[in-house]
Amino acid sequence: MSSTTRPAVTTVTALAVLTLVLGVPAYADDGEPSAPPGSTTTSPPPEVDANSPGLQLADGATLAPAKVLDIKSVVEDLGGEERREDTNQDVKFALQAEVLFPKDSSKLNPEAKARIAAIAEEIEAQNATNVRVFGFTDDLGSYAHGLTLSKKRAEAVHDQLAAGLGGDVTFEVRGYSEDYPIADNSSEQGRRKNRRVEVSFPRGSGPDSGTEQSQGQSR
Repeated sequence: MSSTTRPAVTTVTALAVLTLVLGVPAYADDGEPSAPPGSTTTSPPPEVDANSPGLQLADGATLAPAKVLDIKSVVEDLGGEERREDTNQDVKFALQAEVLFPKDSSKLNPEAKARIAAIAEEIEAQNATNVRVFGFTDDLGSYAHGLTLSKKRAEAVHDQLAAGLGGDVTFEVRGYSEDYPIADNSSEQGRRKNRRVEVSFPRGSGPDSGTEQSQGQSR
């Protein structure tokens, strides 16, 4: 897919939740929601006595500090070819193998270099000095072949990233074969998502803030 015809993206953002607790969290007695998700009720809220002793802090007790839960933002192409996840701590890009490589190959496509260059720009913008590059395959073919292929693909992405970054960036490069799938390997759509290379790095961690054949199976 050319860069001029890339589809729109969809964004899913997990909202931060601000909670004040008295030392232990409160849970429903039966662990179940009081009503099915999406349902409404016309029942009036229960009356609460603000002066009830059970609602008052014991002598000397204080409220626990406010805690903001992690914010996670996910942006993915409608075709699932490229995915970006942002949290308060990390940034992660996941690119489908078909976007980066020919079938059963660890040689980068010409288009892949532009996508990797964009990731390198983000690494520089975040002043990241530690970058993880992990390769993954689907569950077709042998595990050993997938391990080799996923590692070589990760190395190819690393080499392209390193060429566009300064020498003060440390890389961790690994291949995981079919381990850690993000989709169901029982369908081709799921296997396509699992064939990927992920590039991740801590947010603001800097000072300023080849071809393999698959024994008759394809990966």
